[in-house]
Amino acid sequence: MLTWFLPLFLLLILIGMPVFFAMLAAPGSLLLLLDMDRDIPLLFRNIYNGIDSFPLMAIPFFMLAGELMNRGGITLALINFSQSLLGHIRGGLAHVNIFSSMLFAGLSGSAVADTSALGSMLIPAMEKNGYSRKFAAAITAASSVIGPIIPPSGIMIIYAYTMEVSVAALFAAGIVPGILVGGALMAITSVMAKRYDFPVASERASWRQRGGAAKSAFLPLLTPVIILGGILGGIFTPTEASAVAVAYALVLSLFVTRTLTFKELPEIFNKAAMASAVVLLLVGAAIAFKTVVSLSHVAEDLATWVLALSSSSYVLLFLINILLFIVGMFLDAGPAIIILGPILGPVFIDMGVDPVHFAMIMSVNLTVGLATPPMGLVLFVASSVSGEKVETISRAILPFLAVEILVILLITFVPAISLTVPRWLGLVT
Repeated sequence: MLTWFLPLFLLLILIGMPVFFAMLAAPGSLLLLLDMDRDIPLLFRNIYNGIDSFPLMAIPFFMLAGELMNRGGITLALINFSQSLLGHIRGGLAHVNIFSSMLFAGLSGSAVADTSALGSMLIPAMEKNGYSRKFAAAITAASSVIGPIIPPSGIMIIYAYTMEVSVAALFAAGIVPGILVGGALMAITSVMAKRYDFPVASERASWRQRGGAAKSAFLPLLTPVIILGGILGGIFTPTEASAVAVAYALVLSLFVTRTLTFKELPEIFNKAAMASAVVLLLVGAAIAFKTVVSLSHVAEDLATWVLALSSSSYVLLFLINILLFIVGMFLDAGPAIIILGPILGPVFIDMGVDPVHFAMIMSVNLTVGLATPPMGLVLFVASSVSGEKVETISRAILPFLAVEILVILLITFVPAISLTVPRWLGLVT
């Protein structure tokens, strides 16, 4: 009977209840109905216990670092560098949009920050250059999902915390998939550019101009090098790396580029704190939700049911991709990972799927869900930035979602895509 909290949770989401409250209301109401009152304090106590974690402190720090980089004018330097390399080819600004997302991913690790920061600059520029506004918004939303794949990544920190997997291994595993998603989006853009005769953004930049753009972008692009180098080299933990990223962003924006003033810091801190609070509350509620998952034995029942479907791990991985894709349409990546990770992870790990490989399957799939209709979060952000309707952007984004789904299948059935870099670094066997 307790297993009914899952359908009830989905029902509450569909009628518009905020995810945080639905995560508590669904299991809480059934615990009351089943006279399991003694477990309700455990449910709410785990909200705090879920947040009270040293590894999770990396999330607000990375959010703050991304906000500092964005407000400090770093985004513009990345766009200029991208345009110096790609602006001269057909569909140049579309390629610049994607490549800038790949660069920005190494700074913020957030799809929402990517859509907001890059979209506010590139969508008007693309429209002025001859692109339709719906196409500009769609490609911005589609490329923003690279943010949580290329490290640093907030959702990978959440996955590592929930499933007790190495953050360093997940960060290393995300490098190739992130580049692959970006490359696939640029490939489909090239095809569309030839078919629809997209405009050329600018003349070919000289090597001197490219050198100047690279010089301006050099210090910001050192951020992921410092973060990953420090983590993978054992110099500091991921949480310490996030604090280093904030310190580096502050020094860079205040004293080197001088694009930020001390008067702007309170507003930046407040915005980062509010965004972090939303994420951490969802994490706390999801941990409480996970407690009821354990009490209901859903994981064991699902494992039995899944294994009865087929003895082939390939068939089951394909089916699980369909499930994750559907979940991603309605639920944000962080809560989905915390809810489904403990349920699905052990099933596939017992079947011989590497824990880091499964983490990438789940993370990339749910991240793409951020740009998937009807509830993809970045679609709403892109709509807000561009002024275009969500329905219009949803139709325009379909070709990009198709290639992202193909990349997900490649990641699923070719484990080397995710595991090669971590193996080179000795993080997985």
